[in-house]
Amino acid sequence: MNRVLVILLLLTACFASCKKGYDALEEVRIQADKDDKIIQDYIAANPAIGDVKQVDSAGVATGIYYVVLAPGEGSTIYTNSTSITIDFTARILTTGEVFFKSNNFHPSYTLGAVLRAWKLAIPQIKKGGKIRILSPSRYAYGPYDQPEIGLPKNSVVDFEIELLDVTN
Repeated sequence: MNRVLVILLLLTACFASCKKGYDALEEVRIQADKDDKIIQDYIAANPAIGDVKQVDSAGVATGIYYVVLAPGEGSTIYTNSTSITIDFTARILTTGEVFFKSNNFHPSYTLGAVLRAWKLAIPQIKKGGKIRILSPSRYAYGPYDQPEIGLPKNSVVDFEIELLDVTN
């Protein structure tokens, strides 16, 4: 009888100490909804930014919006191994604060190794083109602070990118 009481006591203690677990997927969904609202409100409040389109990835709306400022020239087939040389400025959409500007330094990247927002939006332009990308945090830097560049976690980012060179 004592054993049964001890077991019941232990089970009661276990259940009493249980609380709702951490739900990462729910947290991601909530942040995605916040990001999407920030971008949609920004677009609605700033109609002069141009012809805003949403990146479609295999028939799925991504929440990444872009405006082609200059289409560029030529015909480029983009792959993950395509090398791009760019000039860009990155701002926090909600404050307009510039947290990175390439200035006279023109970095080159492999398209497969860049932020997902860039990977999906840059193919909308050709060499010499210019694009503005409004990226939800999930396709930019995500839920991670970037103190070295002054970017808080879950920041919605506004990129302006000029595609200087494309090499396959």
